[in-house]
Amino acid sequence: MNLISIEQIAKTLNDDPLFSGVSLGVDEGARIGLIGKNGTGKSTFLRILTGELEPDEGTIARNNLLRVSILEQVPTAPPETTLREYLYLGSGVCLEILRAYHAAMAEYEHHDAHARRVAELTEQMDQEQCWSIEHEYLSRLSELGIEELDRPMGELSGGMLKKAALARALSTHPNLLILDEPTNHLDISTIEWLENYLTNSTMGFIMVTHDRYFLDAVCSSIFELDDQKIYVYEGNYSTFLERREQRMLEQQRYQDKLANILRTEREWLLRGPKARTTKNKGRIQRAYDLMDQQVQSQQAQAQFSSSDRRLGNKVLELKGITKSYGDTMVVSPFSYSFKRGERIGIVGPNGSGKTTFLDMISGRLPATGGSVELGVNTVFGYYDQMSRPLKDEMTVLAFMEEIADLVTLDDGGRIPAARFLERFGFPTRMHRVEIGRLSGGEKRRLYLVSILIRHPNFLILDEPTNDLDLDTMRRLEEYVQTFSGALLVVSHDRAFLDRTTDYLFVFDGSGSILGVSGSYSDYRAYIDQVQEEQKAASVQEKRARPVKREKKGLTFKEKQEYEGLLEEIDALEEQKASLEELFCDPLLDPDRLHRAQKQYRELEGLIPEKLERWEYLADLDENG
Repeated sequence: MNLISIEQIAKTLNDDPLFSGVSLGVDEGARIGLIGKNGTGKSTFLRILTGELEPDEGTIARNNLLRVSILEQVPTAPPETTLREYLYLGSGVCLEILRAYHAAMAEYEHHDAHARRVAELTEQMDQEQCWSIEHEYLSRLSELGIEELDRPMGELSGGMLKKAALARALSTHPNLLILDEPTNHLDISTIEWLENYLTNSTMGFIMVTHDRYFLDAVCSSIFELDDQKIYVYEGNYSTFLERREQRMLEQQRYQDKLANILRTEREWLLRGPKARTTKNKGRIQRAYDLMDQQVQSQQAQAQFSSSDRRLGNKVLELKGITKSYGDTMVVSPFSYSFKRGERIGIVGPNGSGKTTFLDMISGRLPATGGSVELGVNTVFGYYDQMSRPLKDEMTVLAFMEEIADLVTLDDGGRIPAARFLERFGFPTRMHRVEIGRLSGGEKRRLYLVSILIRHPNFLILDEPTNDLDLDTMRRLEEYVQTFSGALLVVSHDRAFLDRTTDYLFVFDGSGSILGVSGSYSDYRAYIDQVQEEQKAASVQEKRARPVKREKKGLTFKEKQEYEGLLEEIDALEEQKASLEELFCDPLLDPDRLHRAQKQYRELEGLIPEKLERWEYLADLDENG
């Protein structure tokens, strides 16, 4: 079933054409990854799909059965709103009905009209199957480790807020999910949970993400927004890379042909005025257009480049550093001596102290205990999550020139700040643009340029891939791989960690930090192996328990247990059925609902245990 049909749409924002002539369809169950360079209009395209924005040209037809749920790139909520209330701030048919239903219930006893309205809304809730949304939202929060439902949103970290928004988006029974950078601010375990959820779900989705492992695991087609067009590739991200390479080869052949034509046209232009008449004006304009195309192609291929300072023998030494807030220990005593050329990744759950650790060693935050000793020649380049130094009112070029008019490159050459910007994907036409008009990814890229222009020899990267496009990420990876200084990077991007680090600091969430050699994939494979071995050992232990009994048959105590187990199991099943009926009650108090959910989960674990015990005793009784 087709959910959305797009015909020849076009959109321009801030006088910049983003895309035009786009035609495509989105079917039920589609698993689409939308990729493209920063500033090409990916988020704008998503907003057009949902109806938040209208295209300048073309038409969009949406199926009446379309039910969209949106996960925003940066979720927001009034600070005083509780997690429980946050559900009702979302969009979608069911949530609209739920909001109307609760409003009508508040006035139910005061007027007959409200009673009729409640009846109408109850019928709509039945038709749209909305009764379970609250239950599913609370269940998703619980799966994601969030239990304090009355906690204000203003107290949540970025990662916790993203988890709450994710729980809400998955709970509203959509047949199409719109996900804008879903992995940003999530820890790796939550990303893997979402990856598994989407892989096993039948609902369709369109997502903008830079996470290559995630794209490869969950998507069955890739939409690439490039050169104001959308190219559709069937298959996952690996397949996309193969087919995009073919397109680039074809484009290169076109560029080679363009170069030959351009050479001929230049020779013609240089023959002088006598060789040209007014009849040749069109040819002259085409020659200039060809020159522009070649310049644009060359700009797109520029690589990151800057110089870095030489490090001394002593880089950075941590001696028993700790950090605590009251009775909460964020970082337990930790010592480490950093060396030149080290590439260390930091992983751990949200809220485990990773950014606090970076702030301590860089001097932004004092340690509670221990000491941080910096080498004489060590110069930090701290690329934090917030892009704090950016000033929206300044132009791109003015911001860079405020740092340095001339930039020294790794070969010793010096170039103006404007040329340095071009190396990082900021063409001349963007130099006079105010920073506030840039896309989120363009701002992050500009912030990265402002870090590298200072020539650091100790790079600290806190979630560097957030909002960056895939092309910029690859160039950043190439830059880091040739960086001669020390590197410390916090990232949830498994591919980035694998390509840039060879040692890990693993934060366990209780203050301890474990050092592990190897890439993240090596570490993940080790953890998976340990878990499989523990699982196998547990199964083997259970199998070994009933082997060999000196006395066959049941003991008196076991016989009493055996005779009462079926009655106990029946009672537990009745409790479970009663709870399932309770979940369908639209007037159920949320607190009671939450307690019932916990009881239901306990029953789901207890009943199989009782059945397994009964089967074991039945086998003994039969053989006795």
